[in-house]
Amino acid sequence: MAFDDTELEPPARESSKAVPRYSRRLSDKILIAFHHACDQGDFEVGEQLLHILEMMLTRRPLSPDTNRRKNMESLVAAHERLWHLRHPEARDT
Repeated sequence: MAFDDTELEPPARESSKAVPRYSRRLSDKILIAFHHACDQGDFEVGEQLLHILEMMLTRRPLSPDTNRRKNMESLVAAHERLWHLRHPEARDT
């Protein structure tokens, strides 16, 4: 089976209007991947994705980020979810 690299090319633009190429930020996609990994019980992958997300959110921003507080709250909630998934006995008490 040959590798089809046409899937890697961005879609052709039909108008001259500037349309965003992607609808979600990379950090949002990583958070979604984290939750997907947790849903499938792959906590090691989830933990690594959290480390990447944390690195992205804590480094010096290139531009002012008005959603920084919301992003940090999402990161904390993700850490809490992973902890509860790894320690189910803590919920029983």
